[in-house]
Amino acid sequence: MTIERDPEPIYIERGAGSYVFDVDGRRFLDLNCNFTTLIHGHAFPPVVQALSDQIQRGSCVANPTKGEIELAELLCGRIPHLDRVRFVNTGTEAVLFAVKAARAFTGRTKIAKIEGAYHVAYDWVEVSQASAPSSWSDPARPISVRNYRGMPDSVLDEVVVIRFNDVEGARQLLSAHARDLAAIVLDPMPSRGGLIAPKPEFIAAVQETARNNGILVIADEVLNLRQGFQNASARHGLLPDVITMGKIIGGGLPIGAVGGRADVMKVFDASAGRPLLPQRGTFSANPLSMIAGLASMRHLDHAALPHLESSGSLFETRSASSSKRRLSRCA
Repeated sequence: MTIERDPEPIYIERGAGSYVFDVDGRRFLDLNCNFTTLIHGHAFPPVVQALSDQIQRGSCVANPTKGEIELAELLCGRIPHLDRVRFVNTGTEAVLFAVKAARAFTGRTKIAKIEGAYHVAYDWVEVSQASAPSSWSDPARPISVRNYRGMPDSVLDEVVVIRFNDVEGARQLLSAHARDLAAIVLDPMPSRGGLIAPKPEFIAAVQETARNNGILVIADEVLNLRQGFQNASARHGLLPDVITMGKIIGGGLPIGAVGGRADVMKVFDASAGRPLLPQRGTFSANPLSMIAGLASMRHLDHAALPHLESSGSLFETRSASSSKRRLSRCA
């Protein structure tokens, strides 16, 4: 599938999507927008202009850039409890380093996660990612299920699986394994779980039990950061220690970020020698992703989010009405 190149870029501002074309010239309304990364649609002019200006100055350097600092300042200024942030290249790297940071900070090795929740491609967060009725067990104590052939038994042993919105189950399992748990990884509204909203009492139970037992709360917002001007955690009352980000913060270019409390993020600090957790990457915080993300996030303002909400509600209503009409004709 290719994008038609007109004299004026094809796009629809504020996330309404854009038309794309296949090799036979058929037109499609793209509501996927590269798996939700393009919140302003394809070829959004401010992003295009920012990239055009930057590519003439250089595509990649080894040192920090002004765009990196400005994007970090924007994110830390907008997202609650985000004191420090480090950029990587993908959401996978962001989650990977969030889990490693929790281990380095607590000295513990195990993690907890939600059954069926998707947290990209890192062995420990892939456990029970594809749970199905054939692999379900006692609802009070879900078992760890392999996500791919060859996943080591040791990985399964280091993951505590919890049912989403199971208040008492969360309390009991987190408490029972508290001595070994570095963190619970939580998508505030799991995408692979059907985008079901969390119950306030579930969020409260996870938060309280984790705090009482020294377990870090990692909010995986690689996808759901788009749910509010601040983030999904703020929308649902979660107060995470560590946050992973990606997708929309890159303006359509590869990006990931891990951030959180200053004391937790200090595990990456190399100012006094080798850090507790080394983190580096050849293309991490590359100028193109930084500048595209900065342009995209600056235009995702207070007016943009209500527009997205109303557009989504309108599309849902019209789709439901259209489906009812088709069913009536069939009847």
